[in-house]
Amino acid sequence: MNIWYVSIMANKSNSVLYIGCSNNIGERVKEHKFKVFPRSFRAKYNCDKLVYFEEHKSGAEASKRELQMKKWKREWKLNLIKEMNESGSDISMNWNLNFNKLRR
Repeated sequence: MNIWYVSIMANKSNSVLYIGCSNNIGERVKEHKFKVFPRSFRAKYNCDKLVYFEEHKSGAEASKRELQMKKWKREWKLNLIKEMNESGSDISMNWNLNFNKLRR
Protein backbone atom coordinates (compact mmCIF):
# COMPACT_ATOMS: atom_id res chain seq x y z
CA MET A 1 0.00 0.00 0.00
CA ASN A 2 1.34 3.38 -1.00
CA ILE A 3 0.43 6.38 1.18
CA TRP A 4 -0.35 9.67 -0.54
CA TYR A 5 -0.23 13.10 1.05
CA VAL A 6 -2.01 16.40 0.54
CA SER A 7 0.11 19.25 1.81
CA ILE A 8 -0.04 22.98 2.23
CA MET A 9 3.17 24.92 1.73
CA ALA A 10 3.46 28.60 2.62
CA ASN A 11 5.90 31.44 2.22
CA LYS A 12 7.77 32.93 5.18
CA SER A 13 4.91 35.21 6.26
CA ASN A 14 2.15 32.66 5.48
CA SER A 15 0.60 35.18 3.09
CA VAL A 16 0.75 32.75 0.13
CA LEU A 17 -0.48 29.15 0.33
CA TYR A 18 0.20 26.31 -2.12
CA ILE A 19 -1.76 23.04 -2.00
CA GLY A 20 -0.41 19.90 -3.65
CA CYS A 21 -0.31 16.12 -3.38
CA SER A 22 2.48 13.56 -3.57
CA ASN A 23 3.30 9.98 -2.68
CA ASN A 24 6.68 11.05 -1.25
CA ILE A 25 6.22 14.09 0.95
CA GLY A 26 9.87 14.28 2.03
CA GLU A 27 11.14 14.54 -1.53
CA ARG A 28 8.34 16.94 -2.43
CA VAL A 29 9.30 19.25 0.43
CA LYS A 30 12.94 19.20 -0.71
CA GLU A 31 11.85 20.11 -4.26
CA HIS A 32 10.02 23.12 -2.85
CA LYS A 33 12.97 24.19 -0.71
CA PHE A 34 15.50 23.82 -3.55
CA LYS A 35 13.16 25.44 -6.09
CA VAL A 36 13.73 22.54 -8.48
CA PHE A 37 11.13 24.04 -10.82
CA PRO A 38 12.13 27.73 -10.74
CA ARG A 39 9.25 28.94 -12.92
CA SER A 40 6.58 27.27 -10.81
CA PHE A 41 4.07 29.13 -8.65
CA ARG A 42 5.60 27.80 -5.45
CA ALA A 43 9.11 28.94 -6.45
CA LYS A 44 7.93 32.35 -7.65
CA TYR A 45 6.19 33.02 -4.34
CA ASN A 46 8.77 31.23 -2.12
CA CYS A 47 6.34 28.60 -0.82
CA ASP A 48 8.93 26.41 0.86
CA LYS A 49 7.52 26.00 4.37
CA LEU A 50 5.39 22.91 5.10
CA VAL A 51 2.55 24.07 7.35
CA TYR A 52 0.04 21.21 6.96
CA PHE A 53 -0.31 17.69 5.57
CA GLU A 54 -2.70 14.78 5.67
CA GLU A 55 -2.42 11.13 4.58
CA HIS A 56 -4.60 9.31 2.03
CA LYS A 57 -4.85 5.70 0.88
CA SER A 58 -4.62 6.40 -2.85
CA GLY A 59 -3.51 8.98 -5.38
CA ALA A 60 -7.10 9.38 -6.57
CA GLU A 61 -8.31 10.10 -3.03
CA ALA A 62 -5.49 12.60 -2.43
CA SER A 63 -6.07 14.32 -5.76
CA LYS A 64 -9.79 14.66 -5.04
CA ARG A 65 -9.03 16.19 -1.63
CA GLU A 66 -6.44 18.55 -3.15
CA LEU A 67 -8.97 19.87 -5.66
CA GLN A 68 -11.57 20.24 -2.90
CA MET A 69 -9.20 22.25 -0.70
CA LYS A 70 -8.13 24.51 -3.58
CA LYS A 71 -11.75 25.68 -3.87
CA TRP A 72 -11.95 26.60 -0.19
CA LYS A 73 -11.95 30.12 1.17
CA ARG A 74 -8.61 31.23 2.58
CA GLU A 75 -10.07 31.39 6.09
CA TRP A 76 -11.03 27.71 5.94
CA LYS A 77 -7.50 26.75 4.87
CA LEU A 78 -5.98 28.80 7.70
CA ASN A 79 -8.31 27.15 10.22
CA LEU A 80 -7.27 23.71 8.96
CA ILE A 81 -3.60 24.65 9.32
CA LYS A 82 -4.17 25.94 12.88
CA GLU A 83 -5.76 22.62 13.89
CA MET A 84 -2.48 20.80 13.13
CA ASN A 85 0.08 23.56 13.44
CA GLU A 86 -1.09 26.43 15.60
CA SER A 87 2.08 28.49 15.16
CA GLY A 88 2.22 28.06 11.38
CA SER A 89 5.85 26.96 11.63
CA ASP A 90 7.68 24.71 9.16
CA ILE A 91 6.74 21.17 10.21
CA SER A 92 9.48 19.67 8.05
CA MET A 93 12.21 21.33 10.14
CA ASN A 94 11.65 18.52 12.68
CA TRP A 95 12.13 15.83 10.04
CA ASN A 96 15.44 14.17 9.30
CA LEU A 97 15.51 14.93 5.55
CA ASN A 98 18.69 14.29 3.55
CA PHE A 99 19.28 17.60 1.79
CA ASN A 100 22.47 16.34 0.15
CA LYS A 101 20.58 14.89 -2.79
CA LEU A 102 17.20 14.83 -4.49
CA ARG A 103 15.49 11.79 -5.94
CA ARG A 104 15.58 12.03 -9.73
